[in-house]
Amino acid sequence: MTELLGLYVDHQMTSPFAMAQHSAKIKPIANELARCGVLLVTTCLRVEAYGDERALRNIDRAIFSGFSCERIGGAAAIAQRLAEIASGAHSQILGESYIGDQLAKATECLDPNLPIFQIARLAIDIGRAARGRQRFIASFNYDQIVRDIIADRFQNGELPDCLYMIGAGMLGRELVRSGVGERFRSTVIVTRNPKNLRKRLRATTDKEFALMRPAEIGRVPEPRSIVVIATADVNEEYLTILENALLQLEPRTIVDLSSIPVLSNTEVGKIKYVTMYDDEFLRFIDKNNNHLAPKLPTLCSDIEATIRNCKSIFSRRRPAVPHTDSPTE
Repeated sequence: MTELLGLYVDHQMTSPFAMAQHSAKIKPIANELARCGVLLVTTCLRVEAYGDERALRNIDRAIFSGFSCERIGGAAAIAQRLAEIASGAHSQILGESYIGDQLAKATECLDPNLPIFQIARLAIDIGRAARGRQRFIASFNYDQIVRDIIADRFQNGELPDCLYMIGAGMLGRELVRSGVGERFRSTVIVTRNPKNLRKRLRATTDKEFALMRPAEIGRVPEPRSIVVIATADVNEEYLTILENALLQLEPRTIVDLSSIPVLSNTEVGKIKYVTMYDDEFLRFIDKNNNHLAPKLPTLCSDIEATIRNCKSIFSRRRPAVPHTDSPTE
């Protein structure tokens, strides 16, 4: 039986920005690697590859060029790593809730009969369940950070006007669903493809929102509005349209949640522009992590004990995936 192998590099081994740039470069080859039986995990903070040793042969030169990657071998060790990731133990924001869905999505292009697919899906369940048991849940997740930035910009009872959410991907939808726009007169989701989006969003949230194309915003200045950028899918044409619209809109603040900032301070002029790398954002992360860091050893021990109890599953070529309850958020 061929040994399962994992190769990885993450933000703890280099700078978060360098990791985000490399991840964006490697992400497009996920389907190609999946056809070879390799699970590729590319989030803004990591590039990781898992599969049979023969499938990963020479892959370190293909996707880890310029980085010194770590290696782990064996189903149990890989399950431990993936479960810890799914729990939020290796996220920049400890305990954040989006990483489990990102991991699950990464497995979707794999053959479900592959051992690495089955191990990964089981590990995701184990990590999520441990996160719930240990209450390893971020107090300052992305939605709470955005809420606090909004609260800082509108003090002393001042009423905000409109929240513009740029992007309708997973993060943008989750932010709208969490109710970050409740203080605002209205919430607008800005997307290039609104045709079928409304029906899809209505099925996942009861929050009120409007849909606009990028060129439709910024008709008049709205100094009591906030813009949240929750997409990294921005080509040059879209960027130009977006820059022009935002300069005309003149919002109070732009909060950019992209791992690679979409704009720059020079492009937005005097508009306050907050990225994930700015001190204001990093202070929230530090506050969250200082609270959760003491729980890390217990969380990892919980995951390790669960995997130990599943030892017979990990010793088989094709492990079955038992059902585990998702944690209550």
